Amino acid sequence: MPKNREKLLYGAAGVVGSSILAWRTLFPWIVYDIQLLKTAVKFGKHMVTNLMSGKYLIDMFEDDVQKSPTKPFIVFEDKVYTYEVMDQQANRVASIASQWKLKVGETVAIMITNEPAFIWTFLGLQKLGIAVAFINFNIRMKPLVQSIRACDSKVLIIGQEDDLLQAAEEVRSELEDIPIFVQGTSLLQSQSYTRFDELMQQAVPAGVCKAVRAGVHPLMPSCYILTSGTTGLPKPCIITQAKAIGFSAFLLFVKCSDKDIVYTPLPLYHSAAGGIGLMGAIGTGATMVLRGKFSARHFWEDCRKYNVTIAQYIGELCRYLLAVPESAEDGKHCIRVMVGNGLRQDIWEKFQTRFKVPKICEFFGATEGTTSIINVSNRVGSCGRVSPFINLFDPVKKYIVKFDYTESEPVRDKYGHCIAVRPGETGLLLTTIPPEVFEIGFYKGSKDINEKKIIRNVFKDGDAFFSYGDLIMIDSNYFAYFKDRLGDTFRWKGENVSTYEVADVMTGLNFIHDANVYGVEIPGADGRAGMAAVHLIDGTPVSNDVLKMIFNHCMKNLPIYAQPVFLRFPKDQALTLTFKQVKVELVNEGYNPNIIKDPLFFRDDVNHTYSPLTKEKYSQLITKSKL
Repeated sequence: MPKNREKLLYGAAGVVGSSILAWRTLFPWIVYDIQLLKTAVKFGKHMVTNLMSGKYLIDMFEDDVQKSPTKPFIVFEDKVYTYEVMDQQANRVASIASQWKLKVGETVAIMITNEPAFIWTFLGLQKLGIAVAFINFNIRMKPLVQSIRACDSKVLIIGQEDDLLQAAEEVRSELEDIPIFVQGTSLLQSQSYTRFDELMQQAVPAGVCKAVRAGVHPLMPSCYILTSGTTGLPKPCIITQAKAIGFSAFLLFVKCSDKDIVYTPLPLYHSAAGGIGLMGAIGTGATMVLRGKFSARHFWEDCRKYNVTIAQYIGELCRYLLAVPESAEDGKHCIRVMVGNGLRQDIWEKFQTRFKVPKICEFFGATEGTTSIINVSNRVGSCGRVSPFINLFDPVKKYIVKFDYTESEPVRDKYGHCIAVRPGETGLLLTTIPPEVFEIGFYKGSKDINEKKIIRNVFKDGDAFFSYGDLIMIDSNYFAYFKDRLGDTFRWKGENVSTYEVADVMTGLNFIHDANVYGVEIPGADGRAGMAAVHLIDGTPVSNDVLKMIFNHCMKNLPIYAQPVFLRFPKDQALTLTFKQVKVELVNEGYNPNIIKDPLFFRDDVNHTYSPLTKEKYSQLITKSKL
């Protein structure tokens, strides 16, 4: 367990009559903890009040409707949807879904782009106590089937875009037992689909009796948000009704109220937009300005046009905004705070200064995680606090332990226990696991899937902690800073990329024996770009035809952010003594042709193939930052 300085703190906490002045003298960093606790109290009150009264997310929404029926709830493409209008649409969805005879807690999958239909479809199903699986509309083929099946979906509803219908058509034979409803007016290619819009026109927008969802309880799933996690294909993170209440309270950390207007250009199938943004707006009665797709050119224009007060971001988004030529309009907006994750320290101050953002609240967490941390102190580069004082009050404790990079596991002492890092050191973030989470798991699926996120015997024999698989550094004031992502997942273009999924797709080509996939750093870019060390079947040359087939295969079966940016073709496959792929040396070598002797290629989107990455081309790409 934490030592020295921490022991002194725990002892000091028990001294009767200790004054705030004495605490601040002994521990000057405690002022930041107190600042965080003030906002955390509001979060806790929201959680307790709603859980004790049996009010879940859908109940909060219906309360919003009753309180402010004509108040704008969603603004999308210049059209305003009031709370009442969204409720009527949700009631129509509920009327349709009630004919499916699904039980409370069963699942309907939705694959809908950023538009109001995503929201009213979700809310309509919630009125019946039906869990909703948020399907990433970018995925195709096997990952798509896996996502739908993993949630045990009984029905699939897809949005109005033609490419979504095409994606469903490509896997229809593998989903024959699942009814598919199609929104929009697309021409349906077969009788195996049902037009959802026609049913919506016929449905009556009458309210739904709450008794229909009487069986809902805090540990029942509200929705599933799919993530690559750290162990393979998309897995459904369980967002229980209780966790959804937590999402609905998150914006209280930035003092959000029904007077605020929240801008969300992020995909709703992510926990950032679908959880913090959408559920947060419902929990506070705020207005959400939703954009179909992020646009650096229109971001500030939208914020000015709609008088946005809170804007969501991810780190890459901020870098794209900085890349836009400076304008006299920079800094002209009503935003009082931006909230998100992944904003790199190297651009933080530049971004905040140029666009005159008063406050940035960076947070760190995982959709499947047991808690999160948030920086409410405007501390540049920090993603939150991991403080021994906070741990005195927090029901979910947070620790950072020393990590062995070579063995890819925590360092343990002679007793087999983990060792907490000291301020200034970097380690692995672990959090305690509430009993109820142990009961239901982090993901829907087998115990083995969930067990991979657990580290046992951390500070004493028999204990168990959730591992985020990320390296965090704490400074002398216990501010936390994200350093790196471990394991089989890396982040690129704002998305988690599963190395297992990419390798699985690539080995679908009959001439590829194996593919070792990993992420490599790009100067001036957030996250890591995908790279694959490809081992071909004996006798297969690295020909133009082979390279073009790999390009086309990845383009068809992987979302753009998961397609490898670089390929190398080593002669021998590097394995450990336990036959695990070696990644460390490959990652360290990166994609530098001055170091790598193997054939090396980059994704050439102009010629639709992988082209040789020569020393000259490497210099051009690095200099012009066109990676």
